[in-house]
Amino acid sequence: MIANWLGKLSWHALPQATVTRGGAAMVVLVGVAVLALITYKRRWRWLWREWLTTTNHKRIGVMYVILAVLMLLRGLSDAVLLRAQQATSVGSSHGVISADTFQQVFSAHGTIMIFFVAMGLMFGLINLVLPQMLGSRDVAFPFMNAASFWLFAAGMVLINMSLVLGEFSAAGWLAYPPLSEAHFSPGVGVDYWIWSLQIAGIGSLLSGVNFITTILKLRARGMNGRKMLRVAWSVFGAMALVIFAFPILAVT
Repeated sequence: MIANWLGKLSWHALPQATVTRGGAAMVVLVGVAVLALITYKRRWRWLWREWLTTTNHKRIGVMYVILAVLMLLRGLSDAVLLRAQQATSVGSSHGVISADTFQQVFSAHGTIMIFFVAMGLMFGLINLVLPQMLGSRDVAFPFMNAASFWLFAAGMVLINMSLVLGEFSAAGWLAYPPLSEAHFSPGVGVDYWIWSLQIAGIGSLLSGVNFITTILKLRARGMNGRKMLRVAWSVFGAMALVIFAFPILAVT
């Protein structure tokens, strides 16, 4: 019923610039609000010492989850826009956005939900629970763990920069050929996609090495493979896939 009601409205396709400016404005406003709150509370030194430079696995896990939830909201806004386009284009030749913008929103939604929501939540939860399950005080390489998080965050920032500068890829969330080739995607969108996933992928690869080393080397005394929890075994299997799959994705 809602789709039929929206379809009867007289919509005109919004250009890509209008959509990106709206999304950019939302991101900027949220960022300014957060910075203003931190400044008002005089918490910059505390934030830098306790969180931004931390190597504590629990706090890194919390930061992973926070960024993943933020990107979840970002991906949700893309999903709402996609559904609005489908509802308003019924029986007409246009909807709320143009066809090119629809492709960009579709690509951004898939990329964000898989690489920056699912992966972020997974690494965050692993950081929170894996050392406790193994009887360890921390992961094997705490500094590498922090570096992995900030590489993930850098990829997330680069993805969102496409809202302000340039455009996003219109070649799908896995850059489907031939749409990702220069002939069909001459703009900078595919470049944003490539670099954001390469940077975040390096962080994921380092996390995979870190977690597998933690499982192999930092188990409590007397904890062999048969005594290790199934969740820890699932982490071992997932990180093995990350180590073997991400370099192939990066090369291709």
